[in-house]
Amino acid sequence: MTALDVLWVGLGGGLGSLLRWWVGRTVGERWRGDFPLGTLLINISGAFPMGYLSVLFAVDWHTRHGTALTALCLTGIIGGYTPSAACRWTPSSWPEPAATFVPRPISGCRSWPV
Repeated sequence: MTALDVLWVGLGGGLGSLLRWWVGRTVGERWRGDFPLGTLLINISGAFPMGYLSVLFAVDWHTRHGTALTALCLTGIIGGYTPSAACRWTPSSWPEPAATFVPRPISGCRSWPV
């Protein structure tokens, strides 16, 4: 890891975070339902480009941090765009049975009752 790699990830993460904030705010201003639509849209719109670019850049498990391009695009921009949305606790009025707590560590986090 070089200082340039850190720079690319930091710049990309900043851009991705700003994009996540903008999408969440825009959807939140228009959607007034109980379902966390902004979270769903951010997760879906981040997952598809992550998968597509991983195939396009021929990224595998051992080389996923290898190039400046993957550091900027995958780890930086898309990584900054998606993780907070995937693990955000969205307030809800539903009681949560104990069974919903078990899958959380396996699936990441959750924002909608199972």
